[in-house]
Amino acid sequence: MTREASCSCGQLRITVEGEPVRISVCHCLACKRRTGSAFGYQARFPIEGFKVEGDHTEHVRYSDDEGEDRRMSFCPECGSTVFYRIGSQPDVVAVPVGAFADPSFPPPNVSVYESRRHPWVQMPDGIDQEDG
Repeated sequence: MTREASCSCGQLRITVEGEPVRISVCHCLACKRRTGSAFGYQARFPIEGFKVEGDHTEHVRYSDDEGEDRRMSFCPECGSTVFYRIGSQPDVVAVPVGAFADPSFPPPNVSVYESRRHPWVQMPDGIDQEDG
C-alpha cells in the first residue's frame, strides 16, 4: 500500500509504502506544543519506500524524559509538520496522521506519556498504555 501525506499548502509532499509499524498517540508536552492540540497522533513507517517532494525545514527537539532527538521536518511556506525522524530509530520515519487527511486511517495501538494525558481524553479499549 502507498500513502501520500502533505502540508496544508501542498508544497511539501511525502509518500510511504507498506503498513505502519506503529500507530501511536502521544500526550507529552512537546507533542502538545507541536500540534497545538491535546495530543499527537502519528504513524511510523519503514524508511524504505519513503520519498519526499518539495522543500522542508528541520527543527530538532528532544523528548520529554529521555532527551532523545526528534528531527521535525516542516514546510517553510505554511509551517505544517509532515514527517520526522527519531534519533534511535534510523530505520523508520514518523508521519503525523493528520497529514494524510484520511478519515479511514487505522486507530492508534499505543498511547504514551499517559501521566500527561488530559483527564477528559479517552483512549480506545485494548490500547497499550505507556508512561514514557
